[in-house]
Amino acid sequence: MLEIGAGLGSLTRLLAASAGHVTAVEIDRKLIPILHEVMASYTNVNIIEGDILELTPRSLVEQDGYIVVANIPYYITSAIIRHLLENPPQPSRLVLTMQREVAERICAEPGDLSLLALSVQVYGKPVIAASIPASSFYPAPKVDSATLRVDLYDKPFLNPPQRDLFFRVIKAAFSQKRKMLRNTLASGLNMPSEQAVALLEAAGIDPSRRAQTVDLVEWRTLVGELENSHTLA
Repeated sequence: MLEIGAGLGSLTRLLAASAGHVTAVEIDRKLIPILHEVMASYTNVNIIEGDILELTPRSLVEQDGYIVVANIPYYITSAIIRHLLENPPQPSRLVLTMQREVAERICAEPGDLSLLALSVQVYGKPVIAASIPASSFYPAPKVDSATLRVDLYDKPFLNPPQRDLFFRVIKAAFSQKRKMLRNTLASGLNMPSEQAVALLEAAGIDPSRRAQTVDLVEWRTLVGELENSHTLA
């Protein structure tokens, strides 16, 4: 297991009792001596001082299939998730405590999809496993939290080259999410509007739709059309 934000080791002890090995990352230097003291009796815990965004998963775990457990600061939720999912080795599951509103956005369905939701859902299936009221924490934050569980797909939904193109396309599409896809893709991908319309229609997507209504399967089809057309360099 990889724990991000081990703090004083309250959760680390529980993880160590059930896991074969735990790598616990903590950014606060002042907490490291306490964490070492609390975990002194456990031989299967490796404590790392550092910022998870500056550490590669490869430097922390040796193989695919590890589980990530974290209480994530709200302001870097998206950055941490992308960092873990886009750098090998690949985890099999993420169990993350975060702002409830963010967790709900990640679990959104077509009609309410966002760049963040698609950026997670392309790797695995997210579900809200538990709701945690603000009063459960001390000091209490101003927002409620939730535990988000993301089970990663056994087989990639898109291969790496397609994934790069996928992110390029959805970033263009959500750059002006109130506008129709034929306009956002033409502008964001620097192509004539007629060409954007043709690609969307070839993928079976109405050019007048908005980005938040398009599901992952439709995005994958559109990526395939773009690959076949050799439109983008």
